[in-house]
Amino acid sequence: MTEIAREITGTKGRYVLRADGAEAELTYSILSPTRIIADHTGVPDAMRGTGAGRQLVERLVADARAEGVKIVALCPFVKAQARRHPEWADVFD
Repeated sequence: MTEIAREITGTKGRYVLRADGAEAELTYSILSPTRIIADHTGVPDAMRGTGAGRQLVERLVADARAEGVKIVALCPFVKAQARRHPEWADVFD
């Protein structure tokens, strides 16, 4: 796996993890300077079982915490990860 890149365009953003020509992503929408919606996590078959989705959510949580942002989890995968990690409760709305 390579480093996770963060891309922001206007009110949309995404985290991208690339490996061997495949690309996993977590997309989000910016509601305000202190609130985002985690919209979707997509992991291609070639990257399933590698922890790519979890790594994307971990990066989202770390950045949200560092920037004082709250996350609204619309994406079912992000919601499930939030339930599995009660230590992340401070960044989820």
